[in-house]
Amino acid sequence: MDADDSRAPKGSLRKFLEHLSGAGKAIGVLTSGGDAQGMNAAVRAVVRMGIYVGAKVYFIYEGYQGMVDGGANIAEADWESVSSILQVGGTIIGSARCQAFRTREGRLKAACNLLQRGITNLCVIGGDGSLTGANLFRKEWSGLLEELARNGQIDKEAVQKYAYLNVVGMVGSIDNDFCGTDMTIGTDSALHRIIEVIDAIMTTAQSHQRTFVLEVMGRHCGYLALVSALACGADWVFLPESPPEQGWEEQMCVKLSENRARKKRLNIIIVAEGAIDTQNKPITSEKIKELVVTQLGYDTRVTILGHVQRGGTPSAFDRILASRMGVEAVIALLEATPDTPACVVSLNGNHAVRLPLMECVQMTQDVQKAMDERRFQDAVRLRGRSFEGNLNTYKRLAIKLPDDQIPKTNCNVAVINVGAPAAGMNAAVRSAVRVGIADGHRMLAIYDGFDGFAKGQIKEIGWTDVGGWTGQGGSILGTKRILPGKYLEEIATQMRTHSINALLIIGGFEAYLGLLELSAAREKHEEFCVPMVMVPATVSNNVPGSDFSIGADTALNTITDTCDRIKQSASGTKRRVFIIETMGGYCGYLANMGGLAAGADAAYIFEEPFDIRDLQSNVEHLTEKMKTTIQRGLVLRNESCSENYTTDFIYQLYSEEGKGVFDCRKNVLGHMQQGGAPSPFDRNFGTKISARAMEWITAKLKEARGRGKKFTTDDSVCVLGISKRNVIFQPVAELKQQTDFEHRIPKEQWWLKLRPLMKILAKYKASYDVSDSGQLEHVQPWSV
Repeated sequence: MDADDSRAPKGSLRKFLEHLSGAGKAIGVLTSGGDAQGMNAAVRAVVRMGIYVGAKVYFIYEGYQGMVDGGANIAEADWESVSSILQVGGTIIGSARCQAFRTREGRLKAACNLLQRGITNLCVIGGDGSLTGANLFRKEWSGLLEELARNGQIDKEAVQKYAYLNVVGMVGSIDNDFCGTDMTIGTDSALHRIIEVIDAIMTTAQSHQRTFVLEVMGRHCGYLALVSALACGADWVFLPESPPEQGWEEQMCVKLSENRARKKRLNIIIVAEGAIDTQNKPITSEKIKELVVTQLGYDTRVTILGHVQRGGTPSAFDRILASRMGVEAVIALLEATPDTPACVVSLNGNHAVRLPLMECVQMTQDVQKAMDERRFQDAVRLRGRSFEGNLNTYKRLAIKLPDDQIPKTNCNVAVINVGAPAAGMNAAVRSAVRVGIADGHRMLAIYDGFDGFAKGQIKEIGWTDVGGWTGQGGSILGTKRILPGKYLEEIATQMRTHSINALLIIGGFEAYLGLLELSAAREKHEEFCVPMVMVPATVSNNVPGSDFSIGADTALNTITDTCDRIKQSASGTKRRVFIIETMGGYCGYLANMGGLAAGADAAYIFEEPFDIRDLQSNVEHLTEKMKTTIQRGLVLRNESCSENYTTDFIYQLYSEEGKGVFDCRKNVLGHMQQGGAPSPFDRNFGTKISARAMEWITAKLKEARGRGKKFTTDDSVCVLGISKRNVIFQPVAELKQQTDFEHRIPKEQWWLKLRPLMKILAKYKASYDVSDSGQLEHVQPWSV
């Protein structure tokens, strides 16, 4: 399991972690400002990565206040001091607002306290205020040192030895209000809390035909309100960046009563705490309640979520994000020179990037300025591509124009689910149906996969038919693993009978194979010469052409939650190792990422072959671990990672070799990974990517309108996926070369690059390729 073999070709210019050394360096880590779930995962990653490269790492307790007060507030951390914190919300090193650090005297004291321990590298986890403070501190550093020398608190040698301070920031904020990063640490977990509450409220609201006004956090940023509205299909949403137009009171009441008339038993209105009207006057949840009660007479309740959103255990996404950022932050500190500006480690697509701290802060402040000056369109644009996309998608899905205002295309577009069920499929179907109807198409639902398609289980599906689908797990349309190959004649007949002009397939590897079979049958059956697009939805995340699939995030959270509970049970018994089997077919995504999120000691996957020597070294590693205070182990195994080293074999081997040192238990998670309500990420991802697929279909059908064009080219049969930083359509014909059909996985998988991280954080030596790191990029206005 040790990954010491560097896979770089000989003589290549690739750069590995081994080339960087932290010997003689001291890193201080602090959390500042409001707490956020996932901060502990970031602290753990900084401490362990710092120790791994040979640096000393210090906790700075209570944020900047601890730095100013010094003494016991700055303490050296060791490997075990960050054990068992991955699953804990908040921050174990404390956070505080600090007035003293805003003064020069305060910063002078802080500099003196850091110098006593030789700390010249700071890793700050906080919001824009905390990061701005760190940057000012860095700018003043040489002046502070000179002043300390003049006061006789340090000598001249110290001034030269500690001449400059390096600062790297990570953004921990549940509001996702920082420009330059797609997601801040804590945002995904806060969405989990909100969605849990909304799902619970929906059941009670339906029973009584109630209207609920939900107030979520976000004083200056409406991200949480917007994404939770998108993820639960709320009737109306109020955001600080995009106030409702004049006369919104009447429009909202009309919308609510229309929805009730369509047999909808409940209304959900989501309000960001900083919601305002176009005159910058606050719109409060109480005001909205009064309006609904007086105008419509509906039974209305207000629920203010408050600090619940900050609490609880971090989601799998936040743990992985924070762990990646923590490791990247340490590498950035090791590579920093006196001329390197303070930077922020952030996320762009699924890429960790470094951006100049002050550019990000400036842009974040520009959003607030635009809102203050009532330039609301600019504010939305400055929030970035993702925010603007969410807002446009929400508007399209929430508000249906009257039928006579939608120009009809006379095209029939069919939607089908194929393969195993995945949480988020229903959100994708709802989104496709509503976007299709808004574009003027007639939407058809195909039930029970290709089997149902061949048998003619096809019905028209309307706008209200898909109401309330986003939060439902599984597949409402029904799905089967059957491929179309045997039924091509029957399917072609159904395509002709129902005049199907385009096909949207939502599913996993079977959907991909099915698309290839339909594409290959075009010569024989002209009915298949229509635009066809696939949206990946499978817990295994093994579809070529996309880094992510709908359903994988929900499965990952199930694995992480289960591992948390199992670890907790082991903390009582001590000296126990758990072996957990995950799904995924031959794809090790769930085992590997689950291992990273749950803090596993090892994860066995098919993509990285292992033998008995690796198993032996893992047993020895766990035996050493049992001598420390961390007396439990967690090992994940992908279900198809090896034909002979089965879960039972590994369990028996560990039990035998660990006799007298630790005992073993095994757990097969099975189908619970496919079930459950979809996570906020899967609801949002399914909704957005499916809407994008329908836009592509509409554009293709528009091209052909009036020309009776047959679609025969490769670019009319595509997989839509996220690749690196972009959403792209790739023809299935091109993806064939990138596919290992025998094992049903892509030949290259991005997440394998993260594999060494799990090993390093579990105290193994591993070769980590850091070639992608190091480039300081610039914030792109309008397309962050």
